[in-house]
Amino acid sequence: MIARFQIEARFGHKQGVIDATRKWCREVGVQIGWTEDKLRLLVGAIGAPESAVVLEVTVADLTELDAAWSKLATIESHKQWGRELEPLVVSGSNRWEVFRVV
Repeated sequence: MIARFQIEARFGHKQGVIDATRKWCREVGVQIGWTEDKLRLLVGAIGAPESAVVLEVTVADLTELDAAWSKLATIESHKQWGRELEPLVVSGSNRWEVFRVV
């Protein structure tokens, strides 16, 4: 499965969102088992908003995804990351989508 987290950067802040997301991957993602080989960072280009910043993670199933999300809630640096990211993004634009690979 592919779980896709998408957020919209405020005008002029896309690079800041990208940098913060990369830092999150290195410092927080690895704590929940989301190593570099499972992650892919994307930005909008054609047919998608240029402000879109998307983090994709490959997971085996919904059980694995749920376990990762549950563990995230206990990691203080994840909460701090959210507070630091907030001024860079469009409020309420974050969303998760989950896809099955066929």
